Amino acid sequence: MKVTGLRKSYGDKLVLDGIDLEVPAGQVWSLLGPNGAGKTTAVQILSTLIRPDAGTVEVAGHDLTREADAVRRAIGVTGQFAAVDEMLTGEENLLLMGDLHHLNRRTSRARVRELLAQFDLVDAARKVAGTYSGGMRRKLDLAMTLVGRPKIIFLDEPTTGLDPRSRHAMWSMIREQVADGVTIFLTTQYLEEADQLADRIAVLDHGRLVAEGTPDELKRLVPGAHIVLKFDSASALHAAARLLDGSAPDDPALSLRVPSDGSLQSMRGLLDELDREAIAPQNLAVHTPDLDDVFLTLTGQAPTGEQHSTQPESEDAR
Repeated sequence: MKVTGLRKSYGDKLVLDGIDLEVPAGQVWSLLGPNGAGKTTAVQILSTLIRPDAGTVEVAGHDLTREADAVRRAIGVTGQFAAVDEMLTGEENLLLMGDLHHLNRRTSRARVRELLAQFDLVDAARKVAGTYSGGMRRKLDLAMTLVGRPKIIFLDEPTTGLDPRSRHAMWSMIREQVADGVTIFLTTQYLEEADQLADRIAVLDHGRLVAEGTPDELKRLVPGAHIVLKFDSASALHAAARLLDGSAPDDPALSLRVPSDGSLQSMRGLLDELDREAIAPQNLAVHTPDLDDVFLTLTGQAPTGEQHSTQPESEDAR
């Protein structure tokens, strides 16, 4: 998926201001940002729910404007709230999706059996979805998205409202899809979720991308990273402290805090410098800022809870 110069306004409010991004196939690509940053608007555009004002978008090899139907056939969307019909059983919800994808009855039933087993919903298949727990509804919601075997899945706040156990179960399901070659475009309010799942993360603020990289690359943008060396004697500790500029010894703990960007190259340089002076630390630990620190530094805001778009959001674009 490739996006160039994407712009969108609502009246005089500019929501997306010339977004450029490229999402490699078979990866999890996460979009973070504070309330009103434009995340959900971006998802709505990329999933053909609304039209951009300007820019070019290619999704699964298809032009978003000229080949919208082909884009829809290639994608799946799971919104912030489970879009299941609570009057139908889990199996009936999935069969309905098979009908919408124009699968023949035999193929549809085989696909439904496969997904019920994959998402551990076999025992609940004949139960009305309105009786499902929140975690079960989210599993059914994602399973419905997968009926048509999409190449790209848009997950907009997929674990909102789930307890930690259900959230981790959802993470496992997402990883399974990526292992099968599916591309995931993820927006989330949980920075731990992005850290755990995303191959790359982009931070959106006031309609602009202000940073992009792997989770580790983004963490290295924030000052405060350091390495902690532990020694077996005070003499070794003090010798290292004299050698390494800016280091801070902790005598009772026999440890030394050394400023570092946390990269492998900087660690190797540090150890080589100690080795040349025959100073051998017992162990080494790397401490880097987390994504909360990155978010706060780049956007000037602490991560918040529910995040909403400036326009009413459609629940389903499957």
